Amino acid sequence: MRPHEEHRARGPKELSFWVVTVSTSRYEAMASGRSYTDESGDAAVSLISRAGHRVVGRSLVKDDLVMIRGVVMDLLRRSDVDVVVLTGGTGVARTDVTIEAVRPLLEKELDGFGDVFRLKSYQEVGTAAIMSRALAGVSNGKLVVALPGSPNAVETGLGIILPEAPHIIYLVRS
Repeated sequence: MRPHEEHRARGPKELSFWVVTVSTSRYEAMASGRSYTDESGDAAVSLISRAGHRVVGRSLVKDDLVMIRGVVMDLLRRSDVDVVVLTGGTGVARTDVTIEAVRPLLEKELDGFGDVFRLKSYQEVGTAAIMSRALAGVSNGKLVVALPGSPNAVETGLGIILPEAPHIIYLVRS
């Protein structure tokens, strides 16, 4: 058995995920009691569950660096969370600050995730893929993944990360 196969086999069979949706418009709708939808968060929950893992919680935050960083820092301290998945705020608009909020919290960044994500995105959407700053990294024995806010991007990103998540958690905790 190859080392990566052995590590994957030794990794936890079921991980606990927390999904954070970053969207000012949805956050404001929630805060004012208006109805809203969260297709990307719903897609993440569905994909994670279908892969045999648990979603132990969800959060909705606005595109605010301090708010995003605060939520992620709280989740990194929780013993019941293995993986934090963020959707939204990873583009190049002035308000897209998810990467700036998350990157300083990472102990190690998994550069290959962003590379593979952009390659797969390029195959689907063409050159617009260069505007994605999707990233993954590890901190405090947890995996943190920041994905663009479209349901298709969530599907693409989780399609890459879900098969390797037990392997990553095994390595960062050994």
